[in-house]
Order: sequence, then C-alpha cells, then structure tokens
Amino acid sequence: MIKNSLLGLLTALACSSAMAAETGVVLKPDQLRADAFSDAKVVGNVNKNDAVDILNKKGAWLQIKSAGKTGWVRLLTVKRNSAGGNNVAGVVGVATGRSGTGKVVSTTGIRGLSAEDLKTAQFNEAETKKMESYTVSADEAKQFAASGGLSSRQYPYFQGASQP
Repeated sequence: MIKNSLLGLLTALACSSAMAAETGVVLKPDQLRADAFSDAKVVGNVNKNDAVDILNKKGAWLQIKSAGKTGWVRLLTVKRNSAGGNNVAGVVGVATGRSGTGKVVSTTGIRGLSAEDLKTAQFNEAETKKMESYTVSADEAKQFAASGGLSSRQYPYFQGASQP
C-alpha cells in the first residue's frame, strides 16, 4: 500500500515537472530542421551558447525555440539546464534506475520505430513467411550477380598500424 502510494506520488511529481518549460544551451552550431529527420528541410540555424527553450523530444531529436525560430536539432546539440532547487528529477532518477553523475541513459534505436511501436510490437507469422519467400540460394545469387556484370573479390582483413 505504501509502496503504491509512493509510486503514485513520484509519478505525479514527474508529470508536473515535465509540464514545466525546460531550457538549455546550444553546445555546437547546428541547423534547425522542420522535422526530426536529418534530411528534413532546414528552417534556420542555432549558434554555440544560444539559449533555447526545449519544447518536445522525439527519439534522438529535440524540438527547440531560439530567437523566435522553432525547429528540431539532434539531442546532443543541446545541454539541458538543471532545474535549480528542484530535486524531483533526482528522486525520479533514483526510482527509475536512471540516476548517475552524468544522468545519461544509453539506448539503441531503430530508425522509423518509436519506443511505443517497440512496446506494442507483435509477431506476425504471415509477414515473416512473406519475407522468407524472398530468399534465394547462393547459386541463384551468383547467377544474378553475374547477369549484372558483378564478380566476387576477396580482400584481406585490415591489420591496422602496429602499436608502438
């Protein structure tokens, strides 16, 4: 009972702190993009040490507002300012196992899939069989390559420079 109450309180505090505007500082010059993709249209630029308001986060991208311009930049372009005097983030960090000196969480992403997509993913036997139907044998692959004028080449492994 107490554990559930504490968990509820922590969740409420985390949600209320997430609603507050977050600010940051640009660590390196970058382009503001119209969407959270590296090939999205450039809508402006930010310079090192520009102050920004962080509006949203999507994967490895942050939507920011700086000098009246709004756009998306890579997550590592902006250093988030710490919420001075607010220990909620620290409590939530401890509760979620994400606390540490750098407060960095390492993740591996799959382009095009959000965290929610991955959580709700389900096995689809029909699509798996469809994918497997596209496989070919090694001989068929060699014939296809030869018909396109491709040939096989062997390259030795790169040994690298010797260490002094």
